[in-house]
Amino acid sequence: MEKRMVVSLAACPARQVPSGIPATIPPGVFVTINQALGGNYTVTVNGNMMRVDGTDAAALGLQAEQIVFEDHGDNVVRKEQVEQALRTIFDPEIPINLLDLGLIYGIEIDGHQVNIRMTLTAPTCGMGPVLISDVKYRVAKVPNVSAVNVELVFEPQWHRDMMTEEAQLEAGLFF
Repeated sequence: MEKRMVVSLAACPARQVPSGIPATIPPGVFVTINQALGGNYTVTVNGNMMRVDGTDAAALGLQAEQIVFEDHGDNVVRKEQVEQALRTIFDPEIPINLLDLGLIYGIEIDGHQVNIRMTLTAPTCGMGPVLISDVKYRVAKVPNVSAVNVELVFEPQWHRDMMTEEAQLEAGLFF
């Protein structure tokens, strides 16, 4: 992503990265966009990294990205659409989606309920609750999903070998 400066047009809710502490970007402040992936933004404001949810894009003068899935009309939750939803959620510090990053340990579809087991790159990651919320919000947009449960687990401990080869290449870790 090419960095570009924008001016916050209105007070904009954000979360400090990596702590996850809620913050507000005041109107009229210059913001550098570091990452714009999956409809969310990682920005720098006065030297501090922050994550802005895509639903607040208008405060930055940007248009919110819509996540839309085809409903096949058969009342079935499709695993490939759940995976597609998970591929729209990116770590705010690493430009890799949660699925390719290897943070999703399991997806179970039980009728119209989706159960997801996931981990974090570090157990103390302050962005964990934000990522869990993103998983619930985006997977719930898949047709015929009535409930999304996320279980946060730390066994086995995440390590870079859990990333897809493509993600390792993107991160410069594949030799």
